[in-house]
Amino acid sequence: METADKLEVYYGGSHIGTMAPFRRYLTAFEYSADWIRNGFSISPFSLPLTPGVKIAKMDPFDGLFGVFADSLPDGWNRLLVDRMLRKAGENPEQITSLQRLSIVGDSGMGALEYRPVHQWGSMEAVQDLDRLAAECKKILQSEDSDDLDVLFAMGGSSGGARPKVLIKLDDGEWLVKFPSSGDPKDIGLMEYKYNLCAKACGIEIPEVRLFPSAFCFGYFGSRRFDRELNNGRERKLHMASASALLEVSHRVPALDYTSLMSLTWQLTRRAEEMEKLFLLMCFNIFAHNRDDHSNNFSFLCDMGKWRLAPAYDLTYSNSIGGEHATTVAGEGRSPGFSDIVKVAKKAGIREPKARKIAECVQENVNMQLSAYLK
Repeated sequence: METADKLEVYYGGSHIGTMAPFRRYLTAFEYSADWIRNGFSISPFSLPLTPGVKIAKMDPFDGLFGVFADSLPDGWNRLLVDRMLRKAGENPEQITSLQRLSIVGDSGMGALEYRPVHQWGSMEAVQDLDRLAAECKKILQSEDSDDLDVLFAMGGSSGGARPKVLIKLDDGEWLVKFPSSGDPKDIGLMEYKYNLCAKACGIEIPEVRLFPSAFCFGYFGSRRFDRELNNGRERKLHMASASALLEVSHRVPALDYTSLMSLTWQLTRRAEEMEKLFLLMCFNIFAHNRDDHSNNFSFLCDMGKWRLAPAYDLTYSNSIGGEHATTVAGEGRSPGFSDIVKVAKKAGIREPKARKIAECVQENVNMQLSAYLK
């Protein structure tokens, strides 16, 4: 694979800036003059909209700025990329971050695009989800798959451990998940019910579906929220995770909801966005969604105006030690109403309102998800 001496970063056809290697393991980035005049900061805290070269730190993203690391696949899709590299005679351990971004090209989550693109060729999409699920299972079991190229082409650059594909339907692009090793047979149905419950609690979620299967209860799918239709044309939305914005690894639990609340306020300056996050926090607590790490909270930006992205990856889960990956006023194992109120107080949400929201969420969760919470 050719060496990427530099990468040009684009948004909606506009040139954002240039990225290049620096001292072997680090990367440097500089905004273009046009983008400084007409654009916005793609990561306000680490990449302010100012002239000059900015150098990323080695940790936690192997020499990349977090907003660019967000574009790289991890978990399942990282596995697919590495399989494709080996198939092409390349050693994945010797592929640089810039080379991996050139593989992402214009297929990443969010709106950032990277040029030049390393193209392996496009494959015709397969609509038989049961077939794709079976091929995913083979790969997870370290077996060869006849559809490796198809899975790679349909995988996009989304993160997460569970196998997934992107499929295009008349109403847009959908992310469909398949069971991973150790998942219960009804994992798709479980995530579907969790999302419906979250919606009933007033939480903003993407449109969701349960795609039928001949072999399980169905595959969970959600419509991409980093894409929107405008006059019949699809438009990409810039997206950044809390992990990227704060330059912290989601693999090391070090975040508290008070910090997330502060981040939300600094980005949006809107009380309604704070309440959206508070509502989601309550749901995660009462629905036992403890894999609430910094990659599972994202923000969308439309020409400099930030807002909290719809909630995603909602299901019964645990993190390290069975605790919440993001603590609630310092409590990770068994956060209660007193901890919820502490977070609300620091976020400027009055205690009566906070308790009313939390009680409503708890009631909905207990009523709709009791079978999963036993």
